[in-house]
Amino acid sequence: MRPVLFLAALALSATPAAAQHWSRSWMAAPLVWTAPADKRPDLTDRTVRQVVRLSSGGVRIRLRLSNEMAVAPLTIGAVHVALAGEDGAILPGTDRVVAFNRMQGATLSPRAPLLSDPIDLPVKPLTRLTISIHLPQGAATPTVHAYAAATNWIAPGDQTAAIKLTGATTIGPRLILSAVEVETARPAPTIVTLGDSITDGVRATNDSNRRWPDLLAERFQKAGRRNVAIANAGISANRLLSEGEGYNALARFDSDVLAVPGVSHVVILEGVNDIGAATAQKRPLPSAGDLIGAYRQMIARARGNGVKVILATILPYKGAGYWSEEGEAVRVAVNDWIRTTDEADGMVDLAKAIADPADPARMAKPYDVGDALHPNDAGFAAMAAAFDLRLFR
Repeated sequence: MRPVLFLAALALSATPAAAQHWSRSWMAAPLVWTAPADKRPDLTDRTVRQVVRLSSGGVRIRLRLSNEMAVAPLTIGAVHVALAGEDGAILPGTDRVVAFNRMQGATLSPRAPLLSDPIDLPVKPLTRLTISIHLPQGAATPTVHAYAAATNWIAPGDQTAAIKLTGATTIGPRLILSAVEVETARPAPTIVTLGDSITDGVRATNDSNRRWPDLLAERFQKAGRRNVAIANAGISANRLLSEGEGYNALARFDSDVLAVPGVSHVVILEGVNDIGAATAQKRPLPSAGDLIGAYRQMIARARGNGVKVILATILPYKGAGYWSEEGEAVRVAVNDWIRTTDEADGMVDLAKAIADPADPARMAKPYDVGDALHPNDAGFAAMAAAFDLRLFR
């Protein structure tokens, strides 16, 4: 009788006393690892440790692991999560063992994600977590997020419970981890930021959480709106219509926006790579109508799911390697439509926020990281400051 009683007690203890609500507090959009096989580290019997900063807090958390870009099953061993100290160290007393379907370890099906069981680790907004995953059999083609703007580590053996890793080396992309979600007593607004490298935070200071969605999350906290979550769905080199890095925005809109728990709003900042890549590759430019048509499709799909759409103007990029006068005309026409349309639920003029007043086709030098395309930390701050928080009611 004892095993039966134990299992019954376990089932009862895992059931929350009242219905709760989940929202996505951190996100990294899943991608295929395009690095050549001989350039990837051997992950067999390795621990992967990653640090993330949440945007909102909750009474419990859960992890979302991803095998969505792989055609083979993925076996994971022990998984731990804790509050993060310096260099990804586990803060004493905060380490939690992560279970999946009430068991330690799991196998992720091909092309599928895997949610953990709820984890009893209350977290405040802007909390940093360290997440450790042991891969006993390795992973030849793990799902990744190519640009992390953060340091990640791999170490030999199962070191998921180690305060500090030994024998660790750093690795560039995020591996397998695609989201952290938080549980709250009432529904919490969740904003998905859909974009390219500018949203992904390329050229932001590493390990600083200075991407514009990070800074927007800080603004909500300072404004006393502590329950607002922001899920960053930016992918460097992503496009609206054609294939760059990752599926185009129209193709991934369902999985990376509409399927996000608690999503209430989406901010769309996409299009510069469609224009610039066509110029660089000497292909016909997309017309303003083509790009506006893509926005309209996303507006209709979002509205059908009760999600509000905030459009952002395409940033100036004169001086970048793929700028052209013809492309600039398309950008200006699209931005004119974004500024005047009543088809979306709102807009934010990010182009104006970082433009050179003397030459609005160009990014202002104080905000330019040096390539005329990507903002620096000050530019990301100017972008975050441009949002009227009342848009997210």
